[in-house]
Amino acid sequence: MKHLIAGNWKMNGDQALAKSLVAGLAVKAGTKPKADIVLCPPAPLLQAVAAAASGSALALGAQDCHADEKGAHTGDVSAWLLKDIGCSFVIVGHSERRADHGESDALVKAKAAAALKAGLTPIICVGETDAERNRGETTRVIARQLTGSIPDLGSALSLVVAYEPVWAIGTGRTATTADIAAVHGQIREVFAAVGGTARSAQVETLRILYGGSVKGSNAASILATHGVNGALVGGASLDLEDFWRIIEACP
Repeated sequence: MKHLIAGNWKMNGDQALAKSLVAGLAVKAGTKPKADIVLCPPAPLLQAVAAAASGSALALGAQDCHADEKGAHTGDVSAWLLKDIGCSFVIVGHSERRADHGESDALVKAKAAAALKAGLTPIICVGETDAERNRGETTRVIARQLTGSIPDLGSALSLVVAYEPVWAIGTGRTATTADIAAVHGQIREVFAAVGGTARSAQVETLRILYGGSVKGSNAASILATHGVNGALVGGASLDLEDFWRIIEACP
């Protein structure tokens, strides 16, 4: 199973960056990159990135979607429209959406279901805050978010889960490899517990990413950690050379 490296540009970039960064990545990646690579720019840049990535091994992803196919939802974008313009992936439930926009597990679940129905692969984010971590609640929080945010937990393995401890996002702090391995193992256990022995084997194909201050200097140890199948990269994904170092660090 190839690692997946997803670049989340957040609310950064412009058309010039989209063209130059994607062109550079396309050249470096060639036709058979070491990892599957998906770029998730702000919505207004999706078509610019799609054009720049055309014919390359780079996939296109969005940072969010609405749960409905269409309707009176000013400012929102449906999963169906994202699919129509060339997206293959969409991030849902990122901690910044949960915190800044009050998104509940139930809403994240509805968005993920819409993405699957539209033919997109949702990257569903889970992670604990610093306060929850300090109270020893990581396991409880992850279990709650998984069971509340993932549609049809027993069979929805055509998705990606990203473990992003909130306290590590954009702070320069990174979870230890032991902590990462423990949470990624817990995520697989939650999926396996729903389906029994047969499901346990299938869960091994579930891709679980780590996110939170991933950069070229620490990528190798993170990506070599047991149970880690890739990374959801924030700031470093805007730097061609650093992002490429992360991709090259995949085992």
